[in-house]
Amino acid sequence: MTLRPFATYRSEDRHATLGCRMTMALAASVLLGIIGQGCVSVPKRDPVPESLIGSAEIPGIPMARTWGDEVPPHADAFMAKTKAQMQAEYPDMFGKEHVYLAISGGGANGAFTAGLLNGWTAHGTRPEFSMVTGISTGALIAPFAYLGPDYDHILKDMYSSYDTKDLLHKRRPFNAFTSDAMYNTKGLEGLIAQYLTAEVMEQIAEQHRRGRQLLIGTTDIDASRPVIWNIGRIAVSGEPHSLDLIRQVMLASASIPVAFTPVAIEVEAGGRRYDELHVDGGTASQVFLYPAGVAWSEVLKKLETPGIPRVYVIRNSRLDPEAAAVNRRLLPIAERSISSLIRTQGIGDLYRIFALAERDGLGFHLAYIPAEFDATPTQVFDPVYMKKLYDLAYEMGNAGYEWKAAPPGFEPD
Repeated sequence: MTLRPFATYRSEDRHATLGCRMTMALAASVLLGIIGQGCVSVPKRDPVPESLIGSAEIPGIPMARTWGDEVPPHADAFMAKTKAQMQAEYPDMFGKEHVYLAISGGGANGAFTAGLLNGWTAHGTRPEFSMVTGISTGALIAPFAYLGPDYDHILKDMYSSYDTKDLLHKRRPFNAFTSDAMYNTKGLEGLIAQYLTAEVMEQIAEQHRRGRQLLIGTTDIDASRPVIWNIGRIAVSGEPHSLDLIRQVMLASASIPVAFTPVAIEVEAGGRRYDELHVDGGTASQVFLYPAGVAWSEVLKKLETPGIPRVYVIRNSRLDPEAAAVNRRLLPIAERSISSLIRTQGIGDLYRIFALAERDGLGFHLAYIPAEFDATPTQVFDPVYMKKLYDLAYEMGNAGYEWKAAPPGFEPD
């Protein structure tokens, strides 16, 4: 989840990530903590033993998630299904055209996706997506993008009606030093609960029964690996904790390490209950489609997919480098370096998805914040900034946005 500048801290790079800024701010908190005493305690943990990490599952919901860096363990079972089974389990994907949507992280820049999707709806050409994936701010958007235009008003509301104080509460420096994050995210947790209701979960379950897929990425920091959560599978499970789990996954995907409180998720392994600690999916990647080890061309054959499937990737960020003189001081240099790392990681993720599309015969389409958008936010979640970005993206979508056929450096002549 890419974060934005604090109004109280001036920087030469106005588009540096908030996660970077928060990390730097925490360093200052640590220095203060050395000479003071914190008073905030963190909950005790019962982490999964290393020997059981690979076998841990969500109680009552088998295959609720898989590792994002390997072929899912149920891949062979999928390929072994008969044609009748495929038709029954994937009625809206079997023998029909596929359209995929992958939404990246980007914090307040999620207003770009919200505006682009809503403008696309207004243009009248927005398709129904066979699969939607989301990370970080993309995880907050993904369920409503998956459910379609009837939920466009929620996307607009999410990125125009709230500012920093509504979503985050900054801990005192001494308390931050002894806790697990600089910010309390009860406000963000409440926002997710407000919009992701039991009725919305049932709508997700209904679409999952049609075969459509909704996937959200987090990072298991105990295992130091990306995790892909099958939100539809959780929604149809009938387990009493399924709604809370979906909300937890969305919150975890948007929880920037150090800045936001990590999310402890209960799992079961070896006949015992443990907890896993999950944080921002952007810690592992900024955007994803499916693991590289999956032979998607074989999946398409199994589903008897006609034509060329289309994948639409929305990167909630500018891709062009922004030059700025950096003060020769520790914090500005570290901040600028981390900002550069996140930007180039995001571009690398686009290259990876593009390569998968080329390998597996998918049509690649990319959208990102144009270089000419140079508005400057004054806080982490600045409603004025987000409205400007939403309005720009809405006009782009409503005008019939010309999606890029390749990431930077791979454009056709």
